Parts: sequence; C-alpha cells; structure tokens
Amino acid sequence: MGVFMFDNLSDRLNSVFKKLKGHGKLTEKNIEEGLKEVRMALLEADVHYKVAKKFIGDIKKRALGQEVMASLTPGQQVIKIVDQELTDLMGGRLEDLNLSGSHPVSLMLVGLQGSGKTTTAGKLAVYLRKKGRKPYLVPADIYRPAAIDQLNKLGDQLAVPVFPSNPEKDPVKICREARTAAHKELCDTLVIDTAGRLHIDEELMNELCRIKDAVKPSDILLVADAMTGQDAVNIAESFNNVLNIGGVILTKMDGDARGGAALSIKSVTDKPIKFIGVGEKLSDLEPFHPDRVSSRILGMGDVLTMIEKAQTVFDEKKTVELEKRLRKNEFTLEDFRDQMVQIRKMGSMSELINMIPGMGKNKHLKNLEVDENEFIKIEAIINSMTPQERRQHTLIKGSRRKRIAKGSGTSVQDINNLLKNYTQVVKMMKKINKGGMRGIGQGMLSF
Repeated sequence: MGVFMFDNLSDRLNSVFKKLKGHGKLTEKNIEEGLKEVRMALLEADVHYKVAKKFIGDIKKRALGQEVMASLTPGQQVIKIVDQELTDLMGGRLEDLNLSGSHPVSLMLVGLQGSGKTTTAGKLAVYLRKKGRKPYLVPADIYRPAAIDQLNKLGDQLAVPVFPSNPEKDPVKICREARTAAHKELCDTLVIDTAGRLHIDEELMNELCRIKDAVKPSDILLVADAMTGQDAVNIAESFNNVLNIGGVILTKMDGDARGGAALSIKSVTDKPIKFIGVGEKLSDLEPFHPDRVSSRILGMGDVLTMIEKAQTVFDEKKTVELEKRLRKNEFTLEDFRDQMVQIRKMGSMSELINMIPGMGKNKHLKNLEVDENEFIKIEAIINSMTPQERRQHTLIKGSRRKRIAKGSGTSVQDINNLLKNYTQVVKMMKKINKGGMRGIGQGMLSF
C-alpha cells in the first residue's frame, strides 16, 4: 500500500509503546493510561466503539497477567500482546476464496453502486489466472449504463472471455446461460458482477437472492469501499444478514481513510476480509493477511509481502546471471537500468520502504516523497547511450555527455548525477562481495 491506510493509528500506537518502554517497571496504572490512549487511537481510526471496548478489555486482561509483569522487557511484551490481539481482531489468518464444487464454480460479487465491483471483477480474474484457474467474466448488472461495456473492455484488456450479456435479459437468466457458456469455453470459474444501488433496498436484495438460488455460488464476496469507514461495516452486516456472504473485499485501501472498517468487519459480521484493493492497476488486489497488516500497523514492516511481490516480477534466470556478474564485478549501467525496472514493477518506492522493518518508524524515510519521474529520467538517459557506453561507463566524457543529454531530453548535470550514483552502487557491490554481511553494512554507510 502506497499511502498506508493506518498511518495515523500506527503513529499513535508507537507513541504509546514508547512511553510504556520508558517505564522501568509496568504497573496497573501506567498500563491503564497506555490502553486509554490506545482506545482513543482506535476510535479516531473509526473502529466500531464496541469492538474497541472489547479489544482493550482483552489486552488489559493479558497485560496485567503474569507473562508481562514477570517479564524483563514488559514494554515489548505489551507490544507482542497487542500484535496478537490485532491479528485475531482481523480474523487471525488468511482466508482464501472458496472454490469448492463441480466446475464451473461461481463467485458472486455484491455491493452498493460505486464500491468498485466491476473493476474488482477484473482484478479477481487476474488473481485467479495466477492461481492456474480459467476465469469467465459475467456482466449481470443490466441497470447501470456502460456496466456491461466496462466489463467487456476489461476482458479484452486481460484476454479473459466475457459472457455476451444482453441488457434486455433478466439477470438470473444471464447467469444461468453464462454457466453453460463457460463450460463450452473450458472455463472453470465464473466471476459474476451483479447490480448495485446507491442504498440497500428490497428490490436489489430479492434479485441477488434469486441469482444465488439459481447459480449456487461457491463464494459470495461483498465489495465495500474502505473510505466509507463504519458505513462499510454496516453495509457488510446488512448484506450478510440476507445473503450469508463468504467474505469481504475492501477497495481503496491505498487511500487516506482511517481504516476502522478493516479492524471492525470480522468482529461485527464474523466474516473475513479476503482481499484488499491497493491501487488502480488490475494487479493491485492483495490477499488479506491479518498478521502482516498488524505487523505494519505496529511499525514492524511486511517482509513476506515484499518477497512475494519480488517473486512475481523478478526473472530467476536473469537474477542468477546478475549474481555471477556481481561476483566478477561486472555490474554495468545496463544491469543498473534492468534492476531499476524490475524494482519499479513491485510498486512505488514509498510503498516498499514501508514494508521494510523499522523503516516505517523512521520519520525521514516515512515522509520521503520519492519522485517516480526520476526513474523514468534515468531509464531515458541509459537508453540514449550506445551499447558500448552502457557496458563501459568510463568512456562517457564531455562530448558524449552532451550527446546523451540531448538524446534523452535531460541536462549534462543529470548525466553527471546518474554516473556518480552508479559508481557509488558499484563500490557498495564490491564491499558486499568482499565482506559478506559486514560488507553490506559498510556499503550502506558509504552512501
């Protein structure tokens, strides 16, 4: 997540923990004072007041127990307890899609108009394909103008088949016919984009119930806008009461909302958050890991998600080749460019910084605004060089620098800065090769 939705909550909690760590010994009084601040932080983050009350009660019970009071590091023990309770509050573990049943199985997306159902249908298709499934998109929203067109465009963009819905047909009939069509197309998973309204009404719910009865979906997923806060929790409760949903997909988690919905939904509805939408790209749908989100809220980073992102974008063969060249000190400007392109595929730099343990707490790095245009500029400069210049940067003298600047639409100063940064990286690589982990530390310090 670029803008981490829980930044404010994270800041408040870390402030409380800092105070608790400052006490040589924890007492009932300073634990209660700390938890009072935690409760305020949760309410400010728009967590349901009943959820906040129970959460604080559970932490207090454990914090005043023997495991904390007898500990040599009571402040750290409290953080550990909060981490465990936060994880449990959000569901405890990852809950994946229910894809059981005879093929083709159906996934039914429900929710209010404007929650992002249609785009989420496209994102789910991307996710399913990565899992080796063959998705089939079904536009069953015959009321919203252009809803069918939007899903058709997404299908074309992703090369995923889309059922040719007719807005004159009954949505239940569309879904029944789509199952037969999916079978012929050799697709194993229907993703049904149902209609929404601006508010919950009987007509909408009746239609959704009829679709549910007709296709018997293996999973019903409520798509809710995280920016609506507690309204998202109330909406989840209403849809669950009528349809018995399987889980929730929270969209716009990269926004600046306070995040209370993510912390309240499981506790209020007893239904898990299964995915979160973290951006506008069709690949920006992430499985919801309660333990990882808790870790990030408490400023402990999210290394596992970063590794998973890296595994999806890094070419293993190229990585092995690069490692060999690094050992021979043959890291060229071409390698520099290629690695930068790979890293950018993982997400924004500010997003990656937040995933590194400890970095989220660093004030300078936390508020660091990384200009992504700088990466585009560097790529343009390296692309304007000759193959020989990319492999042998010492050739790039005055006249060559002018030519490269002109070719890339940049200045000679930009070329100088790039070459300076590149040589620093090469020096760091040499130190890493020479000194192992010790070399890494020294290399980082030389920056």
